[in-house]
Amino acid sequence: MKRIRLSATTLVVGKVQPRRTSFRVQDSNQFPFDLEDGVGETSGIDLEATTSWAPATWVHPGVFVSKPQLDFVKAKLNISAEPWTSAFKAMKSHSLASLSRYPTPFTYVECGSTSQNPGNGCHEEREDAIAAYSHALLYYFTNDTRYAEKSRSYMNAWANKIKDHTYSNAPLQTGWSAASWARAGELLRFAYSGWPSAEITKFKTMLKNVYLPKVLYGDDRTGNWDLVMNEASIGIAVFLQDKTSYDTAMNIFKGRVPAYIFLTKDGGQPKAAPGSPQDHSNNWSSLTSFWYGQTTFNTNGLAQETCRDFVHTGYGLASISHVMETSWIQGTDLYSTELGTRLRHGLGFHSGYQLGASKPSWLCPGKSLTRNMEAITEPGFNAFYFRQGILMANTQILTLQNRPAGTNWLFVAWETLTHAQNNATASVPTA
Repeated sequence: MKRIRLSATTLVVGKVQPRRTSFRVQDSNQFPFDLEDGVGETSGIDLEATTSWAPATWVHPGVFVSKPQLDFVKAKLNISAEPWTSAFKAMKSHSLASLSRYPTPFTYVECGSTSQNPGNGCHEEREDAIAAYSHALLYYFTNDTRYAEKSRSYMNAWANKIKDHTYSNAPLQTGWSAASWARAGELLRFAYSGWPSAEITKFKTMLKNVYLPKVLYGDDRTGNWDLVMNEASIGIAVFLQDKTSYDTAMNIFKGRVPAYIFLTKDGGQPKAAPGSPQDHSNNWSSLTSFWYGQTTFNTNGLAQETCRDFVHTGYGLASISHVMETSWIQGTDLYSTELGTRLRHGLGFHSGYQLGASKPSWLCPGKSLTRNMEAITEPGFNAFYFRQGILMANTQILTLQNRPAGTNWLFVAWETLTHAQNNATASVPTA
């Protein structure tokens, strides 16, 4: 496969330039790219010592997307600029954004293994939550109140009915759905004055009583579960302005990311999440089984689920970037910490192999790579390239190939639209 070197003057697409013009990483001539450690770790945050993460004053809207970011996109749409216009059209024409689609709420969402046996309400809930978020975005960008009312109808329908999630996939299902509900509710509440306070209170109660208890403390079965539950908890905490839950979820997150993405400085084996029952450090066979057969740990960016498949690994990387984006909006730049370094390497490593790099014998020995990663790179690429000025050739190529990024029908949606080349500054506190 041809290797591409990008100079600091490379234009991604359109006329938006990175906020920084002096780039500090020149990609190597080998796969994977983005090999250098420590670049961009400028925040000064002591990850180990810090336990209080909630902002003194909350920023709203502040779950994954902020007002400056949305206003940036709206300005681009007003002049029919790309890639935002194509991404907007793709969202607007999608079935989840149809004004003729209606919510299908369940009292009990019953999701067994793979959301089947049983699978009652599983895809309906996830898709209704994404639909609510889609319509909230459509309202913001068009000022057409039909979209606001449609978004409101999804959230009201579920808030008035759901009581619990049950069966083995309940934690994952709750995390996927809550991640989208929090985004939708946060955006609509602060963009649309027509959502009555009584209905907002009902929606808050749903998030607090039905979703938050299921996701707050995570689940150790595998990394992407824990990470999307962190994402959901942090989004809910922002919506509820719940500093205690925000801190709890963020402290779990700061331990889970190092246990999910390996750096060579970790030594000869991966870290374990603090307090996790999945600490296999004293049992090599158990450790390598948890890492799906990986036995050699010598490369930055390798993930706990790499040897499972890239789609599940992508879920984990997506949730990491979503949490970091919310944290950045709320005033703490985790991209500029070691956690960001891990995400950057994770994106670069998996993008390189997704693009076709040859698999070395030490990687997932005895099996092929399942290169099925979805379009999840946009937010991380935007943060590292356009905010920090770090070249990420593999991630850039894959991001451009996947545009406009749509939805995975689970919890990822419309990230080219919201995050492509978005050099808007962080928000100021509002509440």
